[in-house]
Amino acid sequence: MTSQKIEFDVQGMTCDSCAAHVQKALNAVPGASKAEVPGWESGKATVEVEDGVKTEELIQAVAKAGYSAAPASGESPISQTSKKSGEMVLNSGPGIHLMVIGGGSAGFAAAIKGAELGYKVALVEGGTIGGTCVNIGCVPSKALIRSMEHYHLFAEQRFQGVHNRQASLNWKEVVASKNELVEELRQAKYRDVLQGYPDVQYIEGYARLTAETKVEINGKTYSPDRIIITTGAQPWAPPIPGLEEAGYLTSTTAMELTELPESMIVLGANAVGLEQAQIYSRAGVKVTILELMPEIAPFEDLEISRSLAAYLEEENIEIQAGFSAQKVKRNSDRIEISGLIGDKQSSFSAEALLVATGRRPNTSGMGLDDAAVELGQKGEILVSETRQSTNPAVYAAGDVTGQDMFVYTAAYGGSLAAENALLGSGLIYQTDYIARVTFTDPQIASAGLTEDQAREAGYNLKISSLPMSYVPRALAARDTRGLVKLIADADTDKLLGAHILAPEGGEIIQLASLALKMGLTVSQLREMIFPYLTNGEALKLAVLAFDKDVAKLSCCAG
Repeated sequence: MTSQKIEFDVQGMTCDSCAAHVQKALNAVPGASKAEVPGWESGKATVEVEDGVKTEELIQAVAKAGYSAAPASGESPISQTSKKSGEMVLNSGPGIHLMVIGGGSAGFAAAIKGAELGYKVALVEGGTIGGTCVNIGCVPSKALIRSMEHYHLFAEQRFQGVHNRQASLNWKEVVASKNELVEELRQAKYRDVLQGYPDVQYIEGYARLTAETKVEINGKTYSPDRIIITTGAQPWAPPIPGLEEAGYLTSTTAMELTELPESMIVLGANAVGLEQAQIYSRAGVKVTILELMPEIAPFEDLEISRSLAAYLEEENIEIQAGFSAQKVKRNSDRIEISGLIGDKQSSFSAEALLVATGRRPNTSGMGLDDAAVELGQKGEILVSETRQSTNPAVYAAGDVTGQDMFVYTAAYGGSLAAENALLGSGLIYQTDYIARVTFTDPQIASAGLTEDQAREAGYNLKISSLPMSYVPRALAARDTRGLVKLIADADTDKLLGAHILAPEGGEIIQLASLALKMGLTVSQLREMIFPYLTNGEALKLAVLAFDKDVAKLSCCAG
């Protein structure tokens, strides 16, 4: 058996411990031995390998250790050995190995992963770099939410109600501050990040697939070995007669308003609609929420949804669930929307109408039919558990798949898709344990099954529902709004779901998400020690409440 020595350039090492980790990772590859890293400052590593050991295996081992490696010769790992993935074979030419179409969180994660694995990557974006989250989604909305949380406390103390709020609020300044933050993060987290990956070529332009592995951009045709589509989604409005003619706001355009309306109807009461409704209500706008489903936050646990509705109504937000819109018309400076509540005709009117009824994937005009990429009923790219489309050379991740429309799942999916596309790793996309947060005040934070879902699945349940008024941290903060609800399998004691409504619910949920991922039982969670006077202690108290009266416990007692 003959052997050869391969030298790598390694990025990401910052100490002697890093060098040791890289050396250990290389030695752990079957057929590899005598790995040497001559100090982390060198950025080098050498390893002796037997015939048949593939360069990609070594690069992948280094990547899993948290670093990136590429052959010191400057060649791509593909040029040293071909890698089969599905029915396609990566070529050995000097061209683009991976083209990522879409420059948001999923696209950046995919491009970075491809570069870290030692491949030549092209990242294509036809609009503004950064995608939905930083530009028109989570970053600007959460900036406005936080501003209005502070202002709400000020206004409550000063005005004892909602009147005169607009007169004392410099809304233009709030919007300008939000825009400034967006630009800062777009620069720091996207434009500047690209500078650290010279193997990622950034191409501005709209991409259209003209064949299974051919892409046209700005009149030029590219033939990448693999393609990952991460073009995201955009706001969608239902086909209500008169809606287009009357005009309406979307979640994007609403956040660009420089003048506040006197009143606003928000059509749709899922996360986006609820967040925007509370923003504008706290700014002094009279808000009415209309929702087709029987409850607001219709995909959350029923107890959570109803509790949040009560808090929003306390802030003078009008809520009407079970509303089926039939017609929209504009009367001078007001918009009227009419429809049915049960069998009763009803109508609502306001200066502005915000439609927050969901999003649809950005797939039109991309030539996906020509590339044998099949779409679902809402225009989403149909993908397997590995994120591979019906075209073996094309993968997709993020909102364009119509699944799990969160920035963190998009990034996770993009990275996973890149590794599967380039290395054929067969990694499975799994998000059943991942938490979701609606940034109302109080926040909804959930992971796992709701009570109704667990019952439908046939579980024998035990349930704990603990008001935040039992949590010492909430008492100390003089804010006991909300509750923690845990759902467990009575037969196996395993946790099935966690649902939190609390001012900082999003900061509490991650431990429950980890427990779901690891398959922990209620008994195992009960054994954990939680720091006193933290919001996280709410989970421990909810666990204890399965079989104890927590009102009879002293502080820190379990």
